[in-house]
Amino acid sequence: MRAIRVFFFVILAVVLMLLAAANRQLVTVSLVPEALAPFAGGQWSLTMPAFVALFLAMVFGVLLGLVWEWIRESHLRAESSRRAHDLAQLQREVGDLRRTHAAPRDDVLAILDETRKPAAAPAGTGSTLPAPR
Repeated sequence: MRAIRVFFFVILAVVLMLLAAANRQLVTVSLVPEALAPFAGGQWSLTMPAFVALFLAMVFGVLLGLVWEWIRESHLRAESSRRAHDLAQLQREVGDLRRTHAAPRDDVLAILDETRKPAAAPAGTGSTLPAPR
């Protein structure tokens, strides 16, 4: 798996370097149209190599996608948190029930339970069967 990841990153690096080498000419990127620039209070443009503009657009797209998915999946995180809380509560209840059932019982009930158990066969009766438990 590590080799596949390294191979993928090497291929990605080569493609990005070829893209940068092929797009070295300068481009001007404007945030505001020229007609609205006087109202925006200055010139909102930047001159840079074309590959830098491409890389910035890719990074912006990835970040926008991450934020979009984080917002879209917020209800799933809330549901997961609620279920984890419910599970912890149920585990506490099971633990309490186990401690309750393992607690010493009433002496009278313990005596009655012992009389209900079948008696062991006396030794020397010639029986080869094991004693009941």
